[in-house]
Amino acid sequence: MLKRVFAASDPGRARLRFAVRAVLGIGLAVVVCALAGHSLVGAVTGGLAALLALFTVTDATVRGQMVTTALLPLVGLPVLAAAAELHDYPVARDLTFLAVVGAGVYARRWGPRGHSLGVFAFMTFFVAQFLRATPGQLPELYAAVLLSLLTAAAVRFGLWCYERRLPPAPVPAPPGGSGLARVTTRQAIQATAGAGFALVVGQLVSGQRWYWAVGATWWIFVNTTSRGETLVRGFRRVLGTVIGIGLGLLVAVPLHGAAVPTAALLAVCVFGVFYTAAVSYTWMMLCVTVLAELLYGLLGVLDPALLALRLAETGVGALGAVLAVLFVLPVTTHAVTDAWIQRALRCVHAATAEAAARLAGDESADPASRVAELGQLLGRVRLAVAPLVHPLNPMPARKRRARHVLALLDDCARETRGLVAVAADPVASHDARLAAACWRVEAAVEALTGGADVTAPTVRPTESDPALAHLHDLERALAELAQPLRAPSGSPLVGA
Repeated sequence: MLKRVFAASDPGRARLRFAVRAVLGIGLAVVVCALAGHSLVGAVTGGLAALLALFTVTDATVRGQMVTTALLPLVGLPVLAAAAELHDYPVARDLTFLAVVGAGVYARRWGPRGHSLGVFAFMTFFVAQFLRATPGQLPELYAAVLLSLLTAAAVRFGLWCYERRLPPAPVPAPPGGSGLARVTTRQAIQATAGAGFALVVGQLVSGQRWYWAVGATWWIFVNTTSRGETLVRGFRRVLGTVIGIGLGLLVAVPLHGAAVPTAALLAVCVFGVFYTAAVSYTWMMLCVTVLAELLYGLLGVLDPALLALRLAETGVGALGAVLAVLFVLPVTTHAVTDAWIQRALRCVHAATAEAAARLAGDESADPASRVAELGQLLGRVRLAVAPLVHPLNPMPARKRRARHVLALLDDCARETRGLVAVAADPVASHDARLAAACWRVEAAVEALTGGADVTAPTVRPTESDPALAHLHDLERALAELAQPLRAPSGSPLVGA
């Protein structure tokens, strides 16, 4: 797990810049709130608003990110008001919270913007419970949220907008469907059901900290699609929380809320959340847990009993998520994995066609964008297959087959990138064999996605024909994919 976090590739130091900018933006937002005369509660609210704005807004373009950031208060402030006004009306508060959960998950069908607004709405309600916000505090909290969002936006889009120098990152849409067949609809129902369980049981465990259970259920559903993904994410959340609580006992509790060391450790935790999010959910949850402990230390309520309660509530939330994905309109891992693999293969097809057109002299062809999209799709494939390759998976044969598929898909991606690199060379050669090889690749993809036989290539081109060599190896990888992807019905690729 340590190797996965600290030895994982970071092209262009994107994760490092992402994390450092977050520390800068959130820290500056808190300082601005303090200079404006806000209380500790206001400063914490502002800091969390800035964190969410910098973490959850993931539109493909900078312009899109600016629009989404501007929309955050339109969603968050009404939810904050509802949470504060309903504080003394438990039934209405709970029903409203569940409605926010369902709407927040349902909004994911509108892509990254819907996802960001849904997360911000949920977390605004959650923060109101965390800080026990009252109607009398609303003016200050409104001002803190708006001031912090402006500060975070100034850092992100003005002071350090490194995304302006990068091509827009493609964001694959979730698997489609309609009605209850649509994944986002099913997940909205599942999340609401799981959150309902967590809310009821969480209140039986603690009448004051019950919202931790609901929060655990919510975040387990974020960025997951199938029940297998959700189960693995639930396990990682509990594991990260356990490690974080152990670390909190050694670090956060002895500090007793001392301002300077707590602020320094909060900055470290914020960096850890942003730096590890893309590579390890366990490590991210460890950082989130320690961050929450430090905030409770600042508020003067942190003790070992509170940490034990957090662990119990996290377990309740994870159980709620597990029960929901198993018994409420389950989305199987096999169906989701197959959908993402099919899309990745079609992207290979499109990239090959664009590269061939570029080699043939078509300057308008853009294979590089297809390569970027392929990288995103393979990331989704890995996430979907994660339940099968997890160390605790008890089915070694399926684990081996899934790893074989991932390795072959990586081979496809590597050869596609090589082909595109050759196509970008203005002096690259091409001949009739290139067109024939591209046609064979396209036919192999169509055969894989359509269930027909795939023929392996025979004669390998010489090293003097790099484009043909990449196409030959791509054909070979596609032919080898046929066997693991067409396992007998009794042992599918993913049986979860």
